[in-house]
Formats: sequence, C-alpha cells, structure tokens
Amino acid sequence: MSSSAAPSSVRRGSARRVLPWMLLALDGLLVIGFAAMGNRNHATGLALTDVLQTAAPFLLGLLISSLAVRFWRRPSRLWPDALVVILGTVALGMVLRVLSGTGGAQWSFVLVATLVLGVLLLARRIISSRLVTARNTSTGGQTRGGIQATPR
Repeated sequence: MSSSAAPSSVRRGSARRVLPWMLLALDGLLVIGFAAMGNRNHATGLALTDVLQTAAPFLLGLLISSLAVRFWRRPSRLWPDALVVILGTVALGMVLRVLSGTGGAQWSFVLVATLVLGVLLLARRIISSRLVTARNTSTGGQTRGGIQATPR
C-alpha cells in the first residue's frame, strides 16, 4: 500500500512520530552551522571532518539535553525545555571539548557559544511553534505533528 493510499489517521500518526526527530535533526544542523561559522572565523578548517570535530561535543550535548527534556513530546516547547536544551548543549559541549582535548572553554567562547546557539535554537522553536499555531488556526485548532501550539 502506498503512503498516498494510507488513511489520513495513519499519516497523521506517522507525522507525529517523525516530526520531533526531524526537528532534532534541524537543531543538529544549526549546531553544525555554528561550528562551521566558528571554524571559518578562526581559520581552523572548513573540511567536513574539521567542522564535525568542532561540532561533535555540542551535538552530543544537544542530544543528551534533548533526551533529558523528552523532546519528542513537545519539540518546540519554550519554557523550560528550550532553556535546558540551550544551556545543556553549551555546558556539555564545553566539558566534552575540554575532556576530549579538542579545544578549550575560554569565557569569551562560552559567552559567544551561549548567545549564538541560544539564538539559533530558540529561533527554531519560535518559528516551528508559530507555524503550528497558524496551521492549527486554519484546521480548526487541532494540534498537528506532535507539537503543541502554545508553550506551557
């Protein structure tokens, strides 16, 4: 049976399970973009391996903190989930950088990482939440894709 022939309730159920993981992947891409910008500004290499080496500790921090807030339930929740994910991504990323010997955690870098990742990860949540709110308004107020329209 093709997906286009599947009942709409089956498609909606699949979307609710897949969408949070897609949004987590988008968060991961934002972290990789942050690492690429940092590598470019500091001339430390833009090869994929260079960028991934820079991003890896932050990606692991993102994954751990996202799992801690059970992101799959409400992947665009602003309070307190976004704060936990942002601070967890930065804090764990910095600790892992130091422990792995791939970099330091100077205060200036901690500040820049917190601001940049904070803006990127918060913006993703605000935009996806607004998109869901707009869609809910046009579909009669039903929550779609496992994202609550209003943060609690």
